[in-house]
Parts: sequence; structure tokens; C-alpha cells
Amino acid sequence: MRIAVAGSIASDHLMTFPGRFADQLVAEQLHTVSLSFLVDTLDIRRGGVAPNITFGMGVLGLRPVLVGAAGADFEEYRGWLERHNVDTESVHISETRHTARFMCTTDEDHNQIASFYTGAMAEARYIELKPIADRLGGLDLVLIGADDPQAMVRHTEEARKRGYPFAADPSQQLARLEGDAIREIVDGAAYLFSNEYEAALIESKTGWEAAEILERVGTRITTLGAKGVRISRKGEEDIFVPCAKEKQKADPTGVGDGFRAGFLAGLSWDLGLERSAQIGCMLATLVIETVGTQEYELRAATFLARFAAAYGEDAAADVRARLS
Repeated sequence: MRIAVAGSIASDHLMTFPGRFADQLVAEQLHTVSLSFLVDTLDIRRGGVAPNITFGMGVLGLRPVLVGAAGADFEEYRGWLERHNVDTESVHISETRHTARFMCTTDEDHNQIASFYTGAMAEARYIELKPIADRLGGLDLVLIGADDPQAMVRHTEEARKRGYPFAADPSQQLARLEGDAIREIVDGAAYLFSNEYEAALIESKTGWEAAEILERVGTRITTLGAKGVRISRKGEEDIFVPCAKEKQKADPTGVGDGFRAGFLAGLSWDLGLERSAQIGCMLATLVIETVGTQEYELRAATFLARFAAAYGEDAAADVRARLS
């Protein structure tokens, strides 16, 4: 199955301040704030929704295609992704901008001050899907994730026009997108991904009720946090899949991306919606147990043993036949 994943490409710069921001703020001078925080740690981690998803698919043995925009500083990141079976040939490289960066300082109370540099991500709107499809001999699915808003709309319009099945996954950009753009991105999607809050936001901003959305999309996948996942289709009973038990909760960042990677792998293996969601939940569990969105390891024997414990031996047998 030829799957392209379009979305943001970024690096995360995470710093820790050994104090409280509140202690450094003077109420009478908030209109002229000028502060510099001496931090104790700096972690630079690979990020962006599209690399996170394609990395997960890659470690499961697939060869997904990464679609997005990055800067000339992307080469090290490219090497990492290629080593994990991600096709990066269709990444647009900006001649003038750096790869997008998320810069965040966290204090001892877990308050955060952050900035997001869009950088090369703004050029994702110039990427055309047809050359990618021509290179691969077609596209079976294009996941359109959070990215430059104009890029998201353009990719959706092109996928609809050229007949490429697409999955809508606006996630973090829902807060910025207006109703018309969300309707454009969602309408006609083979799959619609969101968490529970985002699902309500989609309905609120589009003016479409849940039943109407099911008239417009093939399958709606809603992640429910610790409660698992709900899969909805018009005229059919909802499918609920529980989470696999985690050993620890180290870091929730990227858990949703891990779920999508596993779900898309299941679709690629033609395992059906329930089994695909189970694979997604198991991969998401590996993500939450690790600090960083691409720092987990997938060992087939361990993965399958935990999968069997969570979802049964029959389910594990289905996956075992396909997991390299």
C-alpha cells in the first residue's frame, strides 16, 4: 500500500528552568517585561507530526513517504528517517529558511513559555502531490496532517481532484482554521482522525453534527485518551478498542502520532479497522513509555507478546504474519 504522510516537520528544543516563572514577574511592570532565564538542561528532539507518523510506520516495516517542507539543516534528520525506512525524497527543502522549531522552557511548577518558528513549513503550500504519485506509480492513501494551513487545503483539493483517497487529520491546526477551511479538509475524507476535544471542535466550527460528518467521511476515528479509541461508520455499530497497558507514563507527546502510524500499518496489511486500531494503541503505548516522539524501540517478539496480552492470541497471530 503506497501511503504518503503530509504534515509539519520540526525539531523540539526543550529547556528546564530550576525555579518558578511567577517569582520573576513584577505585577506593576508586566507591560514592560524583559527577562532572561538561565536554564539547566537543553534537549533537542526530532518532531513534527509527519516524521513522527512515518517513523512509526517505518519501524513496523513499511516504507511510507514523508511529504513536507524543511530547511537545509534537515540532512541529519533525513538520515535518521531513512535509516528507519522512511522515504524522504519528496521533502521540499527551502533555500532561505530553517526547519520549523518549537522552543519551550518549563519551570519547576511545569508552567511553560514557548515559541514556534514556522520557518520552512510555510513553503509546504508549494508541494504538489502528482509528482509524488508519478514517482511511486500511484497513491493508495494520503494522510493530510497539521501543517501550513494553505498546504493542508491545497493537498486536500488536489487529492479530491485527482482521486487519491485521503485521511483528514487537522489536529493542532483546528484552533487556527476557520469553519470553511475545516469543511474543505474534512469533506470526502476516507478517514477522519481527531481526539475527543478536536471532534467537538470540528462539529462546532463546521456546523455539522456527528451524523452529518459520517455522511461526508468514510470512517471517523476518535482517540479517547486512557479510554482507548472509538471507530464510527455510517449505519454501523461503533467499534471501541481499549488501550494496551503501559509500564510507565514517561511523556505523552507524540502518542497520537504513534497511534496513527500503527493504524495505517494495519490498513496497509489489510487487517481491518479493529485490528488496525489495536496495533495503533500498542504502538502508542510504546511512545508514552519513552521521553521523545521517536526514541522508542520496537522489538517484534516483545511487541507481539504484549499485543497478545492486551488483545488475545488470535489478534497477535494476525499481526505476527506481517510484522518483520
